[in-house]
Amino acid sequence: MHLKKFIITHFRNYEYQSLEFAPRLNLVVGLNGMGKTNLLDAVYYLCMGKSRFSGNDRNVRRNGADFFRLEGYFQKNGGAQKVVAKVVPGQLKQLEIDGKAHNRLSDHVGHFPVVFKAPDDTALALEGSEERRRFVDNTLCQLDARYLTELMAYNRLLQRRNAALKQMAEQRQWDQTLLQVYDEKMKVPAEYILQCRQAFVRNFEPVFNRQFTVISGGREEVQLKYKSQLQDTGFISLMEANREKDRVLQRTTGGIHKDDLEFLLNGMPLKRFASQGQLKSFVLALKLAQYELLKQQKKVKPILLLDDLFDKLDDERVNHLIRLLVEGDFGQVFITDTHPEKAEAIARNFGGEYRKFVVEAGKVAVMGEELRN
Repeated sequence: MHLKKFIITHFRNYEYQSLEFAPRLNLVVGLNGMGKTNLLDAVYYLCMGKSRFSGNDRNVRRNGADFFRLEGYFQKNGGAQKVVAKVVPGQLKQLEIDGKAHNRLSDHVGHFPVVFKAPDDTALALEGSEERRRFVDNTLCQLDARYLTELMAYNRLLQRRNAALKQMAEQRQWDQTLLQVYDEKMKVPAEYILQCRQAFVRNFEPVFNRQFTVISGGREEVQLKYKSQLQDTGFISLMEANREKDRVLQRTTGGIHKDDLEFLLNGMPLKRFASQGQLKSFVLALKLAQYELLKQQKKVKPILLLDDLFDKLDDERVNHLIRLLVEGDFGQVFITDTHPEKAEAIARNFGGEYRKFVVEAGKVAVMGEELRN
């Protein structure tokens, strides 16, 4: 699978751009702040129906514009498919495949699997559990439409339950029956999400270990541990046990929205003992393992978006990474870099056609051509 042609209108700092990509490797170079990451985010949006960096479509619409539109032509399983995202923030969001509109996000996500590796992905290791849950959810939503449906249902109910707790505190009227109703409705989504996440970690860890071994040159050992409050008790029992705590804190303190992944490096917590290079290697291995798992289960090679790939990697890790990308079984790959030398080292060894794009202030030029919009 690959994105052959892409038309961007009013997305971030792009006014209008029409591009044709190579089926395997695309290098996107330019100074910081010119729009390299925005280009990759536009590709991600077309595949996932949302931005990699913002949950609010107003933040990705070009300043001064009322709408944005993305149009892509994919080659997949020997056929061609046209994909369109038409968005008027706050009013309209329409995703189409070959002219057929999808009424639900879960109908769209998963058709065009994608993996995005960005510099801020180190937050997976350093920040709170929400980042790690988002990584797991991103993978599972592309694999299982029901998972996305149940996750959205759980999150809606969670918001309403939290709002009810705050209202009870403000009005000083405790309504335990209402909370029981919310708990019963949340039970099925929570149990399905737990089941899927547990299975994901079992399948994911050996794939991740193989990727990390290659990137690190076998110098370190890594481990993932899945943590959930529901591993030792049922959902209803957990909610009942936390009810008084919920009343005091005015929020839901237990549930699958508290799940976490623990990352270990040589048996020690990653966030406390890893160097910058080790963190980058760890997170990159997570993303490449995500790619491999999607490829295995979707029976198609996802699009791989690698933003600022070589930042803070020492030469040895860079060489391991180049070898991995050259020898690995990848489909279409996009790589951005402010210094194109390392990216071009991959291109020289990658084999097959590749294209180089130079980005300057929201305008893209193909190598050897003048800037155009």
